Amino acid sequence: MANLYFDEALARTFAGELLTVSGDEGRHAVRVSRLRVGEQTIVGNGRGLRAHGTVEAVDRDSFSVRVERSEEQAAPERRIVLVQALAKGDRDERAVEQATEFGVDAIIPWQAERSVSRWGNDKASKGVAKWARIAREASKQSMRAWIPEVLSPATTAELAALDGHVLVLHPRGATKLSAWLPDDGRDVYLVVGPEGGLSDAELAALAGQTDGETAARDGRIVLLGDDVLRTSSAGPAALAVLNAALGRW
Repeated sequence: MANLYFDEALARTFAGELLTVSGDEGRHAVRVSRLRVGEQTIVGNGRGLRAHGTVEAVDRDSFSVRVERSEEQAAPERRIVLVQALAKGDRDERAVEQATEFGVDAIIPWQAERSVSRWGNDKASKGVAKWARIAREASKQSMRAWIPEVLSPATTAELAALDGHVLVLHPRGATKLSAWLPDDGRDVYLVVGPEGGLSDAELAALAGQTDGETAARDGRIVLLGDDVLRTSSAGPAALAVLNAALGRW
């Protein structure tokens, strides 16, 4: 099977064009993946465009592909966004990797009340960059046309103001996620808490009611299943359920 490599600067391509991929991506393809002349490969820009072709030249730090065909995949009309609470160790990073493989469209880091991991200003920018690298590599592995965007960390108040379907995964949920379907085309936000769970204040805010006022968007607590999953696996599992329910799979 052909491997996928990303060149974010790639624009519209045409059959017969010779594309050259250099820099870190070209170096990795040649030195690590051992890409060779004559092999079939794919070059994408992470924003829907993928060019298929045959490797015609390999240098020390680059390779060139003769394009045979190209395709453009439109962005989804309804995004599924993972709101992932910061977690200890690499559990939040594993959630990012697996969620990307399961087709998430965007990821929002969330500093929950009970998050053991803490991101200060400098650490936040480094954390977002690391999550973005993980999402990029996972997109290559799963042959995705679109790399999910890792957005800036959000506060609980910012999450409560989202205009979309906010689904908080929690054992207290009265509705099973598998029984829920959106009634419009707004984005779906899956909220996954940290190891210590969500506070009552967070549940109240994200479920749509704070101080007697209802948020503009549709927020609710949903149950994924009878078993309690780790923060690293809850998001990907919920994505699988939604992908099937929404016809994405």
